[in-house]
Amino acid sequence: MTIHSCLQQIHDGGTLSYESALEVARDSDLNELCREADGLCHFFHASSFDLCSIINARSGRCSEDCRYCAQSALYPAAIDSYEQIETATALEQARENDRAGVRRLSLVTAGRSVKNEQLEKLGQLYAELGRETGLLFCASMGLLTRDKAERLVAFGVRRYHCNLESCREYFPQVCTTHTWEEKVETIRIARAAGMDICSGGIIGMGETLEQRLQLACELRDLEVMSIPINILTPIAGTPFAELEPIPFDEVLRTIAMFRFINPRAVIRLAGGRNQFGTEQYQCFAAGANGAIVGNYLTTAGNGLEQDLQAIGKMGFKF
Repeated sequence: MTIHSCLQQIHDGGTLSYESALEVARDSDLNELCREADGLCHFFHASSFDLCSIINARSGRCSEDCRYCAQSALYPAAIDSYEQIETATALEQARENDRAGVRRLSLVTAGRSVKNEQLEKLGQLYAELGRETGLLFCASMGLLTRDKAERLVAFGVRRYHCNLESCREYFPQVCTTHTWEEKVETIRIARAAGMDICSGGIIGMGETLEQRLQLACELRDLEVMSIPINILTPIAGTPFAELEPIPFDEVLRTIAMFRFINPRAVIRLAGGRNQFGTEQYQCFAAGANGAIVGNYLTTAGNGLEQDLQAIGKMGFKF
């Protein structure tokens, strides 16, 4: 299987098998792979670029043992913890993003699942944000029940974010307090309630190329159309703190292959990209056509103006 036979198959409306994708990922020149992934991106999405941002609405004291995460109560990572962000702080962040042309905003809460009483308070925050901005709203609030999903929709939330984090095979090496299958069930609950889905993962957690491609195929099988790719930032105090950073060429190869496997989805660069400095923008010539901008949950992002200028100079339209 060559790159060009893959492209022909995709343009004919087909999809790549995992085996074909792995062959191309292993055997192809990286520059050619990135160039053709960029071509696929522009074929399916033209020059459209999808911007979104997140607000850390509840920080820390999480019961789960995700080995990459500073918010787990099980690890001695130094972070700010609070039950809910101040409304004024959330409004300031939201207004800045709205003025800059960012389209979507997600409230993110640490924890296995948001409690009912806090969900009501977050509903009031969504209402305030809706009065003050023209943003579209997302939520990332852990595992869902049908009732919680329906309440989020009533608050005006139109997209739910639930990262698979890693493929089914590798997930037990990342987390043991909940399962990959529970995350998939949350995706199904959110979709049944009327929300569309944002789901991706983190690369650089010790997984193999094969396992990254498995994740890309699993997301395709779930028909996810917004796929954030995070790059692990090892955080002191977490079990993954001592992992060697993933080489940038592996980042580019991964993004290109996610584009080949999910040609119609938004491939969204997310947390961890700023560790590569200005090199990070090469990812948007390797198949990515979206980004989470601003700061992340427990790590700083790029300046919003810097992102908009750099991405705009590449010919993308927001």
